[in-house]
Amino acid sequence: MKRRSFLKKSSLLAASTFAAPYLLPTGRLFARTASRRVNHVVFCLYAGGVRNMESVHQNEGNLMPALFAGAKSSNPGLDSMPASPFMQPLEKMGTLFKEFRYKEGPTGHFNGHTVAVTGRYTDTGLNLKQNPEYPTIFEYYLKHNSPSQTAQNAWWISNSLGPYPALNYSRHPSYGPMFGANHITPTMLISPDVYPAIGKPKQFQFHEEEAVSKVRDFLNKNFDKQAGQVGLGINNEAADAKRIADFIQNLIDRGLSGEFLNPLGVPLTLANNDIFTTLFAEEVIKEFKPELLTVNMTDVDVCHQDFSEYCNNLQKADYAVAHLWDTIQQTPGMANDTVMIIVPEHGRNLQPNSIRDIYGRFAVDHTGDATSREIFCMVIGPDNLIQQDKVVGTPSNPVGESIDVVPTIATLLGFDADIPSGLLPGRFLHEAFV
Repeated sequence: MKRRSFLKKSSLLAASTFAAPYLLPTGRLFARTASRRVNHVVFCLYAGGVRNMESVHQNEGNLMPALFAGAKSSNPGLDSMPASPFMQPLEKMGTLFKEFRYKEGPTGHFNGHTVAVTGRYTDTGLNLKQNPEYPTIFEYYLKHNSPSQTAQNAWWISNSLGPYPALNYSRHPSYGPMFGANHITPTMLISPDVYPAIGKPKQFQFHEEEAVSKVRDFLNKNFDKQAGQVGLGINNEAADAKRIADFIQNLIDRGLSGEFLNPLGVPLTLANNDIFTTLFAEEVIKEFKPELLTVNMTDVDVCHQDFSEYCNNLQKADYAVAHLWDTIQQTPGMANDTVMIIVPEHGRNLQPNSIRDIYGRFAVDHTGDATSREIFCMVIGPDNLIQQDKVVGTPSNPVGESIDVVPTIATLLGFDADIPSGLLPGRFLHEAFV
């Protein structure tokens, strides 16, 4: 790739494709009725439709050696990825729910993501332009956590734009945009897929008061009408908006210098969108040390038409998750004080469709059969909190559901008892904890 092309693509960091973050006004106090078990939670949606057959059951060999024990797959079509930064797979560092379930509702990506971040199953198809009906984990955290935090501590990082920004807050009358997370879509910022020239980038001079005001207005306008709540907008504090603006400008400068030409140690020719999404998540971790970070990786969705590339992207997301966990352990303030939860939003069908890839393998969709509801969940963290090297659940006796992740995060961060009764039907995943 030519340097000129990369520089033009990096300019998207300052362009209007940026899914801008916003920050919550400070000064809100809510009484905590439970104590925290940990101060940071990272929720990885290993999304795009991951079938247990290729993940925990390793029918194609171990495509995810950074997460699971077992000899690495030697299937054709797999790119050569760097080794995991850890000597042992992540499953040894926590509890693996080997047979987890997405029990109800359509097995669509937006449905699956909505269930994951709200802790509520959806019975029908969703309006992709509409925020969810029930509160998200970000809203629960920012409304009920005590002492109150700004949204700099809550981040939602999605692989793609599309409908996913709508998941940072709900239409629920008791919550809404005032309790939403920062949302960033790295693939619209520095991904190799969006590198074609778009013209001369706008250069913000963030030390100028007028420019800071313009940036703040831009951020506010991106979040003032999505939930249909008339008159309820987001107002950024000037200092907070400047900090985020400086953070973005720093990424622009580093991109222009060529720093992202080898993301996470992966050659640019092999790096997919999941690699860049993780790269950005790590930058957020280093700068903000968020208490709640949710990131999704969806490139395995290529399985609809290319099974071998699905396998290839499984191993790339696998490496990315391990690299993310290593960054957490190298970050003062988060090391040994973070729990990471890894779970796909749903699985894929047992029977393939009719599309063959170059190796003659049939592609696989996700239309709601029993296999498309079979997923795994991994909970890793400090050994004084998380049970290490533990496996629970069998095909005949699955343990845990998609709706259990949100109440587990709420319990970990100590605000579960403040959530109004009836909003969360799931449970705390106690099997994983000491």
